[in-house]
Amino acid sequence: MIEVQNAVKTFDGFRALDGLSMSVPGGAIYGLVGPNGAGKSTILRHITGVYQQDSGQVLVDGQPVYENPAVKGRIADIPDELYYFGSSSTRDMARFYKGFYPRFDEKRYEALKDVFRAVDEKRPIRRLSKGMQKQAAFWLALCIRPEILVLDEPVDGLDPVMRRQVWSLLMSDVAQENITVLVSSHNLRELEDVCDHVGILSHGRVLIERSLSDLQENLVKMQVVFQEKELPELPEDMEVLNVSQVGRIHTLIVRGKADEVTNRLAVYSPILMDALPLTLEEIFIYELGGEDYAVRDIIL
Repeated sequence: MIEVQNAVKTFDGFRALDGLSMSVPGGAIYGLVGPNGAGKSTILRHITGVYQQDSGQVLVDGQPVYENPAVKGRIADIPDELYYFGSSSTRDMARFYKGFYPRFDEKRYEALKDVFRAVDEKRPIRRLSKGMQKQAAFWLALCIRPEILVLDEPVDGLDPVMRRQVWSLLMSDVAQENITVLVSSHNLRELEDVCDHVGILSHGRVLIERSLSDLQENLVKMQVVFQEKELPELPEDMEVLNVSQVGRIHTLIVRGKADEVTNRLAVYSPILMDALPLTLEEIFIYELGGEDYAVRDIIL
């Protein structure tokens, strides 16, 4: 389990992490989402031991990560900006990784050649295309057989077929080897297909952290046509995050379970009423609508 407790990190007076706390359960795929500058890459670099927090704790199974080789040996990382030694090839990096990752699997390296056959393993990685570099990064990371895999915009630059192949490999490892995957991405539609848990970040803090099913069950989109064209006065304790209207159809984004919200709106004797599930992208937008006025203004 990854546990972050009240982590604070400041760069030149800018508070990138502002008392951030989060918990990533073992064997889960955890999606980290948030607007640009929210602190996603910063917290990932703390979890992989690149940065040391100013205060607070970053722990893996109760042990601090920073300057802890035993813990780092259990973690593989694919950052947004890849870095390898200047003239090293994929094969060179495999030999290098074998020297300090105790679980590096040479047999798997050979087996995955068929998956990443477009990558020339003898060519310097820096001379490969962006997509090929990302494939090489996944090839190497999967051979480490990590207990924790940390990914920052992992499939950026990959074509749709390779995206599907990579996610299939990752989900297979989660199912068969119980690895933990922590992934940050702006592609919320893709995260929705693979994540068990979601953390929404803003201004260096985790605003919401829940299983994806809980998030989707506690926020509902209601499309309603009332007897009158105008929206009736709703109860003050009904938490309506957004209201829009097209013709006579009112669309309400309401916090609560679909059946409970439906029962409360039924007292107004609507002509038509339908409860719709929200996508992760919609949840992200409406949850941040109250936190970030720029997002709120865009959706109005």
